[in-house]
Amino acid sequence: MRPAIDISYGLHGRVKDYAEATDQSLDEAYIEVLETGLDTLETPDQQ
Repeated sequence: MRPAIDISYGLHGRVKDYAEATDQSLDEAYIEVLETGLDTLETPDQQ
């Protein structure tokens, strides 16, 4: 699954490689990457 947003093929490939390396579905890998990124970007008052 590739989200309906403009993601470069290189970035999509990295997520796909991560999914394969961690034995996850592509959906699971995208969710993990997005949640991890959001957790990193959020400031303490947003949590």
